[in-house]
Amino acid sequence: MKSYRKELWFKTKSRRKIIHITPEITRCLAESGIQEGLLLCNAMHITASVFINDNESGLHTDYEHWLEKLAPEKPYDQYNHNGFEDNADAHLKRTIMGREVVVAITKGRLDLGPWEQLFYYELDGLRDKRVLVKIIGE
Repeated sequence: MKSYRKELWFKTKSRRKIIHITPEITRCLAESGIQEGLLLCNAMHITASVFINDNESGLHTDYEHWLEKLAPEKPYDQYNHNGFEDNADAHLKRTIMGREVVVAITKGRLDLGPWEQLFYYELDGLRDKRVLVKIIGE
């Protein structure tokens, strides 16, 4: 069995941003040479997420509005966690959106369903953060 590992780094210019990462993940798969196996892609920070869904801007806006209703950023003093940093809402939003995705690799390709794409969701940006791509298989 072969194993491949790569880190992707992101730094957004805004607090929250959804970034389409399917092209980068596809390049990682090509680099790995793995034809059959599994790909794990996970955010390595507790205020970021990796998820799979449709690459549609309206849906991405809906995520923003929905998550802001569930865990509003402000007022900052509504959260016990806030003190040194004002990012409690980002931690809660990450819990909803999840940490990672696992995708099957079949015949050297991501085995995704119709319209499925991979995304990195920055929830507390303005600094360097990374995503781990781990691929195992033959």
